[in-house]
Amino acid sequence: MRIGFIGAGWLTEVMSRHLLKAGHEVVVSNSRGPETLTDFAAKIGPGAKPGTKADAVKSDIVILAVNWVDAKKALEGIEWDGQILIDATNAHADNPVDISLEGVTRSRALLAQTGRTSSELVAEWAPGARLVKSISNVPMEWINDFSDDKPRTVLFASGDEVEAKRVVIDLLNDLGFAAIDLGSLAAGGALHEVGAPLSGLEFHFVRRMRPEAR
Repeated sequence: MRIGFIGAGWLTEVMSRHLLKAGHEVVVSNSRGPETLTDFAAKIGPGAKPGTKADAVKSDIVILAVNWVDAKKALEGIEWDGQILIDATNAHADNPVDISLEGVTRSRALLAQTGRTSSELVAEWAPGARLVKSISNVPMEWINDFSDDKPRTVLFASGDEVEAKRVVIDLLNDLGFAAIDLGSLAAGGALHEVGAPLSGLEFHFVRRMRPEAR
């Protein structure tokens, strides 16, 4: 598959390397234009190409990988036509991001005032996209391992489009992660957005008890 990124930071670099290792193509974009991304794409490796935001959106799956405060603007002007959009943002209210207890508490309070989960807001900003919240529940430092025997880190996924969520979960599993479906954007998203109970916890898949094994 071809995966497009809106945003070209650390998350884009780490996830792109996982995707390239699995045989996918990657298009990276930012607000400054593809000419500023030549070195960044080369650093990621063969198969990563710089492009415009429009190029990224033409991909099979698009990953939103910008700071939360820039998310709405980054999505402006895009005409979505059923593309899968992975919301990999965390709703930190500060820029630069403040991950201290005070910063997270402040961000949670501001988000609560909206009456929405962070991904419900992103879905409103990207009408026509099939939105799935995923990838953002752990720091990229925890999955910066591209070996064949890396631990199967748990990444959560929530979304209202069942088929879109299945595609994302299958992709993450194929990359060597253990993707877990948490349900809808409202119910599931509330569990793994910034400061939520399942955010910032490192889980590794070890084994699954099958009914026939009981």
